[in-house]
Amino acid sequence: MYRYDSYDQSIVDARVEEFRDQTQRRLAGQLTEDQFKPLRLMNGLYLQLHAYMLRVAIPYGTLSARQMRKLGEIAAKYDRGYGHFTTRQNLQYNWIKLADAPDILAELATVEMHAIQTSGNCIRNISSDQYAGVSADEVADPRPWAELLRQWSTFHPEFTYLPRKFKIAVIASEEDRSAMRLHDIGLKLVSRDGRIGAEVYAGGGMGRTPMVAPLIRDFVPEDEIVSYLEACLRVYNRYGRRDNKYKARIKILVHELGVEEYRRQVEEEFAHMRTLGLNPPTEELDRIRAYFAGPAYETGLGDSIDRSDPAFALWVDRQVAAHKQPGYAIVNISLKPRGGIPGDASAEQIALVADLAERYSLDELRVTHAQNLVLPHVKKADLHAIWQKLDEAGLAEANLDLITDIIACPGLDYCSLANARSIPLAQKLSERFAAADRQKELGELKVKISGCINACGHHHAGHIGVLGVDRKGVENFQLSLGGSGAEDASVGQITGPGFSEDGVVDAIEKVTNLYLEQREEGERFLDTYRRLGMRPFKEAIYG
Repeated sequence: MYRYDSYDQSIVDARVEEFRDQTQRRLAGQLTEDQFKPLRLMNGLYLQLHAYMLRVAIPYGTLSARQMRKLGEIAAKYDRGYGHFTTRQNLQYNWIKLADAPDILAELATVEMHAIQTSGNCIRNISSDQYAGVSADEVADPRPWAELLRQWSTFHPEFTYLPRKFKIAVIASEEDRSAMRLHDIGLKLVSRDGRIGAEVYAGGGMGRTPMVAPLIRDFVPEDEIVSYLEACLRVYNRYGRRDNKYKARIKILVHELGVEEYRRQVEEEFAHMRTLGLNPPTEELDRIRAYFAGPAYETGLGDSIDRSDPAFALWVDRQVAAHKQPGYAIVNISLKPRGGIPGDASAEQIALVADLAERYSLDELRVTHAQNLVLPHVKKADLHAIWQKLDEAGLAEANLDLITDIIACPGLDYCSLANARSIPLAQKLSERFAAADRQKELGELKVKISGCINACGHHHAGHIGVLGVDRKGVENFQLSLGGSGAEDASVGQITGPGFSEDGVVDAIEKVTNLYLEQREEGERFLDTYRRLGMRPFKEAIYG
């Protein structure tokens, strides 16, 4: 895990004191809200419907137990006793007092955390695979590259004021667990002729114009990745729309220029970048890579798991993933209990997971883009003890990638941009499909809910997606089918007219019933939808 050096720490400490002064001037009336807004946004502080929201960066979703414990302490001390894990592998506090914000940032700085570039038209938190470093199918641990890009992009003078916010994901497996192709830029590390490099995808994104990123270059050597990304961003920064925020994302530029023309301009810029010698020395990547060296695993461990307890066996089958090290497993912790709020964890639950990471997972845990948590280094012999502790805390739901493992944004309960409430709908769906047998029968089925067109709930990428809209002052919910954020990335199609909150729950039940009637052997919901097309589902919904 990466540790701050003196330079990192001095940057974060200086930013805390700068923001403390800005906040004091705002509270004293020396700054107007219009003057203060860009300053607070540069520190991840939003003004939402009822209070300030602070978004804390969790680079590539990796945390130590000490950092996790601090997040729980802040939730208890400054919020209403919980935090909300987001689809960018970050954490949000939804009930922050402005006067407390500098103190929160100061406390975060004591555990090498901050909220820098979690907002604004800059390069946001670099996201990655929650199984990075422990998955047997990756060509390399992607986190050193993610960390290198985090350092490169922090306060980058050329890219601090981009046409619009910019999101980058780095993966290294054939299986995409990070929705890489729905980012502004996605990097997939690959091996070619014994060399590590990256496939580069550019122009993905959600929002009001969802697009899957096309492949821009099939191989960039690892020592030139930074220069190539500089070239991609320079072309975007030069031509991206600043006159219309709805057309300002790189996806619009790539679409309007055309993939070939965008690629040509990037290659031209890349040739120039190569003459400038801006790539970091290989020693720097080696220095960072050393922080992510594999931990000291025990050897000679057994692989057997006692499954005599049916509830434990169900949890193992659903929540435990294969680890590359014999005798170890990856534990997925669901933040989607029956009737719960997706992504929310209480201060006590956060503290418990920190304790479990410290005791059972070599002091490390991860946040997933699907708003769950992961213990990446668990001995199989410890699985039952962990399950018992999670069960006592209400964190042992066995629903990973099932219909109740719902992604949802905070929606109109908190967000000033939202048109509809996401949380109550997620809770109703969780209750409607709560039966374990029904969830197992339906199999992999990813439901994603957004409260507005900004798509923070990734509804475009849901096998079943729901978008909340305003219809003459009444909440209305559009249903879409066929989206995917995985390696088979696709954008869902709207079924037709929208529904009330209860109506969309009924519509989803009709969709799942048709799937069960029509599926062929081994088909997921997404496979059946792609085979049959929209028409039969539309007929089942609307009659």
